[in-house]
Amino acid sequence: MKFTKMQGIGNDYVYVNCFEETVKDPSAVAKFVSDRHFGIGSDGLILIKPSEIADCEMDMYNLDGSQGAMCGNGIRCVAKYAYDYGIVDKTSISVATKSGIKYLDLTVENGKVSLVKVNMGSPILHAKQIPVVAETEQVIDAPIEVDGETYCITAVSMGNPHAIVFMDDIENLEIEKIGPAFENHMFFPDRVNTEFVKIIDEHTVQMRVWERGSGETQACGTGACAVAVASILNGRVDGDSPVTVKLLGGDLQIFWSRQDNLVYMTGPAATVFDGEIDLSFLGE
Repeated sequence: MKFTKMQGIGNDYVYVNCFEETVKDPSAVAKFVSDRHFGIGSDGLILIKPSEIADCEMDMYNLDGSQGAMCGNGIRCVAKYAYDYGIVDKTSISVATKSGIKYLDLTVENGKVSLVKVNMGSPILHAKQIPVVAETEQVIDAPIEVDGETYCITAVSMGNPHAIVFMDDIENLEIEKIGPAFENHMFFPDRVNTEFVKIIDEHTVQMRVWERGSGETQACGTGACAVAVASILNGRVDGDSPVTVKLLGGDLQIFWSRQDNLVYMTGPAATVFDGEIDLSFLGE
């Protein structure tokens, strides 16, 4: 199988051009290629496929083989791949995902995409649609008991469910312990991605993320969008300006346009290397 390793601020995936390749069992392939000792090493697998309703389609699989609905850093890399490898020849494109069609604007330098702005759509705040088990219509700064401690969370979906927790110290957070407790909490029937957030100033926040199916990652695009929305809803940042979200792998610029209720994410995308991997033992 031919593949391309790509990353968006450290959120790395193995990308396969399914205009040319066929992947019979993407769940099994995702688990194999994601392994950093016996495979390629990544946060998962993303298939770039033909689409009848968009310029291309992306299917995303986590490193545990589960399928995700959307990946903000991943879709930027899909856009870069589509342009750099000749699937499209324009700088405004559409990509079909499990959470709907997303529209992207590409910045091209020296013939290659360097920066991608993604219209991530409207944030979902209705508890049942996220989904979250709650008696209220929205979950904003609401207390929840996790692993014997009480946390206040704000729940947002940007195609994936997110629980945002504000705290003063995220550097010393035992995320390997608390992350799984959030992910598998009965409050979240489809599991949840959890962002632990420190406010830097009215325009800047810092976050760590525990992603369902992947654990702690360098970055999470939908998570950064959810964090910006939650920070604005809780009055912790200026809602009229872009929010800089600082992740372990780098920074993303997030702007929630209240006028049209759309969230825009801008960030880099990079190709690491191209290669081939033998999947014959998987029956591929």
